[in-house]
Amino acid sequence: MSYDIAFRFQQALDPSALSTLPACLHALIAAIKDCRNAGNPDETDPAVLLLARHLGAVAGATGGGDTALRRACLDRIADMRGKSALVVLAHRGVSYDEQAKKLFHSDGRKALKRLAEALCMEDGTYDLPSIKGGIAVSGEIILHTEEIYVQLRLGIGSGREVMFRRVAGRKDYCGDRNHWAAVGELLEPDRLAARIRRELHLAEPGTPPMRLVA
Repeated sequence: MSYDIAFRFQQALDPSALSTLPACLHALIAAIKDCRNAGNPDETDPAVLLLARHLGAVAGATGGGDTALRRACLDRIADMRGKSALVVLAHRGVSYDEQAKKLFHSDGRKALKRLAEALCMEDGTYDLPSIKGGIAVSGEIILHTEEIYVQLRLGIGSGREVMFRRVAGRKDYCGDRNHWAAVGELLEPDRLAARIRRELHLAEPGTPPMRLVA
């Protein structure tokens, strides 16, 4: 049985209390829902149309002209291109968000591959698995070389998204004690690589192996 209520019509006739974009949007969505519950077409409902126009008026009064807004959007796109989303994803989380989790694993693999390059690791000398896990967790991306194990995972705690430790080969999944780094450090691979070498006491690239003299 369909029903209808008068509230959206009253609100549409006097929208003076709706002075912000979130408030206008909330009222419009609620009006559309009430309209559909009543079995009426929302595209011709007078209250829905008036509330939509009020939303446009509030946006026009606070956001500037279309040209300036389009320019600002283009500037934001240009600024974000080439930048990793890992810091934002670490802050907001990716649980129960399939698209965010997909982006986390994509950007995470790229970041760990850049770290491998900063560590002077050649292709084929390391493993780079991506383990998705369930919908409630971020899963993890791992860089596993003959000497180090680096894991990127969210939900451990702020500043502890990256874990690294020394290992004895690519079959060693336990290794020595854990060290921690923030996800932001991963976006500066040369600096993080230097820190990993220092804290794990790794030889600098190109250093010849030590020989024992009898």
